[in-house]
Amino acid sequence: MSDETNREAAEWDSSSDPSFFNYYEKQSQAPATVQRFATVREKVLALIGRNQAATGTILDVADIGCGAGSQCLIWAELGHHVSGIDINKPLIDLAERRARDSGLAIRFDVGSATQLPYGDESMDVCLLPELLEHVEDWQACLREATRILRPGGVLYLSTTNVLCPKQEEFNLPLYSWYPGFLKRKYERLAVTTRPELVNAARYPAVNWFSFYGLSEFLAEYNIRSYDRFDMQNPEELGIIPRLAVSALRSVPPLRFLGHVLTSDTTLFGVKNSA
Repeated sequence: MSDETNREAAEWDSSSDPSFFNYYEKQSQAPATVQRFATVREKVLALIGRNQAATGTILDVADIGCGAGSQCLIWAELGHHVSGIDINKPLIDLAERRARDSGLAIRFDVGSATQLPYGDESMDVCLLPELLEHVEDWQACLREATRILRPGGVLYLSTTNVLCPKQEEFNLPLYSWYPGFLKRKYERLAVTTRPELVNAARYPAVNWFSFYGLSEFLAEYNIRSYDRFDMQNPEELGIIPRLAVSALRSVPPLRFLGHVLTSDTTLFGVKNSA
């Protein structure tokens, strides 16, 4: 990091509540988590294959908000060049140990998603899993991600869904639909007297999104967005799910309903040439 970045980093709280660390240490290696990251990797690689002439090449991958590094390991084990960054130093230390124990060379940094230590157009893949909801200046986070992404590269993000009443960020029912003033109240409680509301996360969710709003924002940065239904491979589905996906893709109100019934927002984006 540069001296300026180091000075700014001193202002961040990169510590971790022990209960949050213990929760995340276990959760990051749960079979369901590992399988989800592997599925994301295959979908990203398929999208790169559809949009680039060169396939099967070694890619430069940035995992922004990498946590304990599980997603980094999944990419590095295929030989890709991987960089992971997170504001939580104990989790970065854990990620470094896991990479070292696996014999994989991965660059890890403690830092902010709004000030990435990577050059312009230096990455083929940018991964932002469960991150945007925790970053107050989420716009800067996305600007940074698109800055470092090469033309033809793929951006993947998963985050909260304001359309769906089901969510996992706060241990409160129907929280996605709470009015803003009530969310602000529980955000304050989560970082003061009620940390159990967010499993003691240092930076609880403060932003709530929809695929439609994010894709509109990213379009200003030459990103063409695809939702979870666009990324479904009909050949892998049975006849009834295949018909359902076909209907969701072709009928906008049904697609909207599909988003309402899904607890998170998932977006894959391809950066077009300027």
